[in-house]
Amino acid sequence: MANALPKAMRAVVADGSGGLALVERPVPSPGEGEVLVKVAAAGINRPDILQRGGLYPPPPGAPDILGLEVAGTVVAGDETLHGQQVCALVAGGGYAGYCVAPVGTCLKVPEVMRMTEAAAMPETLFTVWVNLFERGFAADGDWVLVHGGTSGIGTMAIALANLFGLKIIVTCGSDAKCARALELGADAAINYREQDFVEEVHRATASRGVDVVIDMIGGDYLPRNLSCLAEEGRHVSIAVQRGATAEIPIFDIMRRRLILTGSTLRPRPVAFKTMVADEIARTVWPYAEGGRLKPVIDSVFPIEEAAEAHARMESGEHVGKIVLSVAE
Repeated sequence: MANALPKAMRAVVADGSGGLALVERPVPSPGEGEVLVKVAAAGINRPDILQRGGLYPPPPGAPDILGLEVAGTVVAGDETLHGQQVCALVAGGGYAGYCVAPVGTCLKVPEVMRMTEAAAMPETLFTVWVNLFERGFAADGDWVLVHGGTSGIGTMAIALANLFGLKIIVTCGSDAKCARALELGADAAINYREQDFVEEVHRATASRGVDVVIDMIGGDYLPRNLSCLAEEGRHVSIAVQRGATAEIPIFDIMRRRLILTGSTLRPRPVAFKTMVADEIARTVWPYAEGGRLKPVIDSVFPIEEAAEAHARMESGEHVGKIVLSVAE
């Protein structure tokens, strides 16, 4: 099988001046514990935007090719997966005809799911699972606040909240996006441009507050988020779009026994990501196989239009995931 593989492939990299370039690269070879995936589709995520701008270099050992999640067919590597359609979380290399993926982060694509849908699953699913359930300890009946309610993260959080008995409040930048979030299953949606989200959270929860905040905003949102938390509440930081520093009320944290935590996913070792994949395979993936869990797809662009796909994400107009379709 490996002898039939081409020597070269198309790939998308940052051009060094804030843009993207479609280039030709050698087809990579899988190492121990890896497979080579012939990519059918690749998901686009905000870290890709940062990497393009030189603000988020790939971790050591990762290719400079953009892309943190793929779906496709295994064509080399682990014999037990040969010919299988999988989606995988990768540290880079997704925007390409072929991508090396750790065996441990591969999930078999359900028959009910298109490849473009499967490619949109790993990054947001792993991120929400780790931060909402493992770090945020969300449990049945908990109230959750998630900013960016119609982003890939937000729409996945809504889906998982619905499956696992959580009550979810999201913030969005327009009434239309709030309406869409409610259609997707949010219990409440707040237009942060028109409303004070702290007041609205307390109104929605009868002044109780939420048990978990998943925050990708940072900066001046952090103390406001803390005001949304109920006693024993957990605040989980996953990005810092409005700044990496904030002033926080330490005594209030002590008095209400709040927990502030956070995480990043891309730099974590493969062993950790494999553990997460195993948990997802047991607890979440059966819903995907049964057709009850699918990503919200905003749009699909051919790999040649990766720059346009990035522009779509940066416009902030998207709802759900943006995906690249790859045809070698």
